[in-house]
Amino acid sequence: MAAERFELAKDYTISRVINGCWQLSEGHSLETKLDMQDAMKAFHMLAERGFTTFDCADIYTGTEEFLGEFLTELKSGSTLSPHDIQIHTKYVPDINLLHEVDYNYTEKIIDRSLQRQKREVLDLVQFHWWDYDVPGFVETAGDLLKLKEKGKIRNIAVTNFDTKHLSELVDAGIPIVSCQNQYSVFDRRPEKELLDYCKSNGISLLCYGTLSGGLLAEKWIGQPSIQPETRSHVKYFQVIEDTLGWDDYQELLLMLQRIGKKYSVKASQIATKYILSQQGVGASIIGVRNSKHVESNAQIFTFELDHSDIDEIKQFLGHYPILEGEPFELERTVGSKYRNIMKMNLNEE
Repeated sequence: MAAERFELAKDYTISRVINGCWQLSEGHSLETKLDMQDAMKAFHMLAERGFTTFDCADIYTGTEEFLGEFLTELKSGSTLSPHDIQIHTKYVPDINLLHEVDYNYTEKIIDRSLQRQKREVLDLVQFHWWDYDVPGFVETAGDLLKLKEKGKIRNIAVTNFDTKHLSELVDAGIPIVSCQNQYSVFDRRPEKELLDYCKSNGISLLCYGTLSGGLLAEKWIGQPSIQPETRSHVKYFQVIEDTLGWDDYQELLLMLQRIGKKYSVKASQIATKYILSQQGVGASIIGVRNSKHVESNAQIFTFELDHSDIDEIKQFLGHYPILEGEPFELERTVGSKYRNIMKMNLNEE
């Protein structure tokens, strides 16, 4: 079955499952070397099935160039063309450079993304600001608006913003169409304030971490612990420790597996569908590492969760704490274990 689509902005539709590219960036895998030829095969397979939206970033080393190669391949021998593909990139000024960010710097990074992707306009630029104590994020968003008016950007969005600072951009007249944040059965911080704010202001939530780096897979059932294979595993294992704990994480996996059998799908597809069923959620971002998981993604749209199943999952999660603070607040807190694993100067490297 083809991927569901929705209108993110006027005359701009995307697939409700977005192909994530962080997993393809250099340094993400802690053990194995990725087969990039197989990853390219996966891109073609996904696009042919209607999963035409891709998420990358200026700081995901090599991913924008890889997508540029993908678009070039589409020009020869494919039923799709580059115009059928939506690429969502990010603008993430290094934390060491926040004091120096100005219009010229911003335009330079946007021009670099255009060159890497081999495009004349960027479909969606998701803006991130590492440290709110450093002034300038509203002005920088204003520079993105100028570049939109100049024809270099189609839509402006944010990533890892909390409610307060997102509202400052909205109040300043920045036309934010979406907010990308971590949201899963483990990390429910958007449910505190952000989801309601986005709904009331016509902003769609694009969710990453829905599958928690692969930790919502049935292969972990019965395992005493994990040996992290990727940076994602390190990050999301911390979230499990601070919410459910390992034993109740196992109980959650068993429940998702049981519900999945009702629809002839896996626990991971139930976890994704649960997040997609939340009001205000526009799409879920699922990482692409190889072609083996293409069919798994396609199965997400072969069923609809019954209200009783949604309620059962919600009631189970209600027994456990939500991570402290607003979305990405812990990741910004100096000294926290969440911040300590972040890389904040990747444009420099």
